[in-house]
Amino acid sequence: MNKPATTMINGFDASRLSSLPERERSMIERRQAMLGPSYRLFYENPLHLVRGEGVWLYDPDGNAYLDTYNNVPSVGHCHPRVVAAIAEQAAVLNTHTRYLDEKILDYSEKLLATFPNEMNRVMYCCTGSEAVDLAMRLACYYTGGTGIIITENAYHGTTAAAAAISPSLGPNMPLGMHVITVPAPDAYRADGKDVGETFAQEVSKAIAFMQRHGIKPAAFIADSIFSTDGIFSEPAGFLKKTLDVVHEAGALYIADEVQPGFGRTGSHMWGFMRHGIVPDIAVMGKPMGNGLPIAAAVMKGEVQERFGKDIRYFNTFGANHVSIAAANAVLDVIHDEDLMGNALSTGNYMLEGMRKLQQHFDCIGDVRGAGLFLGLEFVKDRQSRAPDGQRSLAVVNRMRERRVLISAAGIHGNTLKIRPPLPFGKDHADIFLKTLEEVLHETQ
Repeated sequence: MNKPATTMINGFDASRLSSLPERERSMIERRQAMLGPSYRLFYENPLHLVRGEGVWLYDPDGNAYLDTYNNVPSVGHCHPRVVAAIAEQAAVLNTHTRYLDEKILDYSEKLLATFPNEMNRVMYCCTGSEAVDLAMRLACYYTGGTGIIITENAYHGTTAAAAAISPSLGPNMPLGMHVITVPAPDAYRADGKDVGETFAQEVSKAIAFMQRHGIKPAAFIADSIFSTDGIFSEPAGFLKKTLDVVHEAGALYIADEVQPGFGRTGSHMWGFMRHGIVPDIAVMGKPMGNGLPIAAAVMKGEVQERFGKDIRYFNTFGANHVSIAAANAVLDVIHDEDLMGNALSTGNYMLEGMRKLQQHFDCIGDVRGAGLFLGLEFVKDRQSRAPDGQRSLAVVNRMRERRVLISAAGIHGNTLKIRPPLPFGKDHADIFLKTLEEVLHETQ
């Protein structure tokens, strides 16, 4: 039986193809013919990009777009130090991890130094999806369990295992048989209840359901800022009770740091640190190589020890010399350019600016976030707090037409997802805030 096509928040509607200019229409037709329908494009009018620099992207006509969305080039598009590191290493050697090499050891020491002392092992791969897949294998092997707990609109990747714990991929992507979802920790609708206590209770109920049905819990996995659920960052520390509940059940806590990691939240290198917790495993990817494919899982030694002795692990391209060179340059740039400090100060500046807009626009229900990972939630009215995904979509596309790039998140798509490269400064924030105010007036 044919199923309805799954749409994507802020996705291009192919039925509008004939309305596009010839150049873009031709490219999309070629793309559809060769890549097929699974690949999606952003925006009502898809964007053709040919160059990037810092926080700016450029189309073939030389128009500049302010990138307020992409966290993959986290230290800025085409950062000179990262580009140089890639080029220099590519001219010398690029092979795999079955030969001795100093560079992977030096980088691993540098990376592990950013984690709590208990998390002292690292395993490399190419993508965040692979890292999540590996983390699940580790958790199931260590605990002997198979049950996985996730939030209702989570996204953790596109391998078979990671997609099976990614409900945000849509209803046509079945979840795993032993996967249980819990509501995201929505402080905006908590009505005075303790967010941490409520969320821990939901996870506890999921564990009890598993146990009642003979399923042993293996892991709870969450992105600590709940990116695809709608960007739920507050209050800092609310995940402590959930960690206790998970450990009491004999399961592991997996922190998905693919989106909030590498200093994006400003106050800490890793998102889980805002909550004062130490997960059993953390996974990372996207910004690790500033666009070059490299990812990793960092874990407590005891979690990896028996798995490592019993099961051979190898990833042909994971931690190859060129990717390690890029990743090493990224860590150096984050430190040398104080990008965490910039994320914190610029992020607070943007929060303040958006909260001022909230005072003048009743459609803005909530403004939240940490560092340079921010959310602005649209509602139909503040009394009902009913989500307004249509307004969010209109704002995203109007911003794109004004050459400021953002997207949306949440199960209803009603929260603006604001996640620029880490060098994004207050001058860039002013452009964003001014454009947002103008677009809010237009979409009243």
